[in-house]
Amino acid sequence: MQTATGSSAQHEEWRTRLRSAGLRVTQPRLAVLDAVQTDSHLAADQVSDRVRSTIGTVSTQAVYDALNTLTEHQILRRIEPAGSSMLFEINAGDNHHHLVCRGCGAVVDVPCAVGAMPCATPQQTHGFVIDEAEVTYWGLCPDCAAGTDRPPAAADRLHDHTRT
Repeated sequence: MQTATGSSAQHEEWRTRLRSAGLRVTQPRLAVLDAVQTDSHLAADQVSDRVRSTIGTVSTQAVYDALNTLTEHQILRRIEPAGSSMLFEINAGDNHHHLVCRGCGAVVDVPCAVGAMPCATPQQTHGFVIDEAEVTYWGLCPDCAAGTDRPPAAADRLHDHTRT
């Protein structure tokens, strides 16, 4: 069995965040955080594959439990572009948005559309106290727009994407 690939400084940061959230520090949680930090916008099955390649045998349920717990405690952020699997990224607290390619499914972070959080505040809140906005921009990445194939390394990171 291999050890987690994250640096010791990064692991210490993860340990601090986990303990601050009242969570136990476990090898699967550290491996999930390392996987998502290394390759953002991964589907759960991709995270599971990367965790297994890092720490060896771990149940799918343990990875899903870690993803759910880390999301509930706002250490990870879950995004759900229409027609695709849930994707996970480190919650940086910056309320950034996403570009999604309709061709290959690539997902790219982009800064908030307008000023401070929450951006894109609606004209009418209906009494809601808004703390976050999720904006997804759809289009074609440069490779798909040009009709060229994405490099294999990038394609490996992408999730299955259904055109709508």
